[in-house]
Amino acid sequence: MDAFHLLDLTLPSPEENLALDEALLEELDELGGDPVLRFWESERSFVVLGPSCRLLDEVHVAACEHDGVPWFRRASGGGTVLQGPGCLSYALVLPLTLHPDLNDIRSTHRFILERMARALHRWEPATVFRGISDLAIDGRKVSGNAQRRKRNALLVHGTLLHAMQPDLIARYLKQPARQPDYRHDRPHETFLRTIDVAPEHLKQAIAEVWGAASPLLHWPEARMAGCIRNLVQRTDEAIIPGAGLVPD
Repeated sequence: MDAFHLLDLTLPSPEENLALDEALLEELDELGGDPVLRFWESERSFVVLGPSCRLLDEVHVAACEHDGVPWFRRASGGGTVLQGPGCLSYALVLPLTLHPDLNDIRSTHRFILERMARALHRWEPATVFRGISDLAIDGRKVSGNAQRRKRNALLVHGTLLHAMQPDLIARYLKQPARQPDYRHDRPHETFLRTIDVAPEHLKQAIAEVWGAASPLLHWPEARMAGCIRNLVQRTDEAIIPGAGLVPD
């Protein structure tokens, strides 16, 4: 497997952090290069909608407005999540030629998440790949993930709950209509859980699984403005029921 570059970088705003994942994908898709593993953790809580998620169906809008919690719509698939303190975010930006399993959405999730589970086994041996794109421990979700695929590269990014409590998530997110079969309609408070490990240790274990040791010295700053504009446009449409993605 190709050597991974490592980027441990949290930018000041939610918009910049979401846009950087997209910028890394665009850069690799257009110019080629080595795979990248990125880590970040926002100091501010915010909601992120999947591309087909409806704001009023998924989010307690009044609570978000009261607490000053903004929302955004990402370009990758998956459901609605809360990100912020206590939620370690990671992104894998990969050339499609890295491994044969990356040719299919389902096999890609298995390829990625079985390795992510392996990184957590030193603390939680029961961590397994569940549903379409989750990691769970004893039937309770600890990580959700999403993909965005382009012609030559793909982005798989996700979250690890290490200190963000499920009751905070329940304050801002409604019970989702679409659920993995193992959820059994459980509320956030009994379906989600945290992994009690310091983020620095989590990052080290994940980097070791992927062989990511070489720092990424230059990240695609020049692409950020365009990616932020796309993010803002998608987000402006999020209030409209059934609003779609902005075309590439």
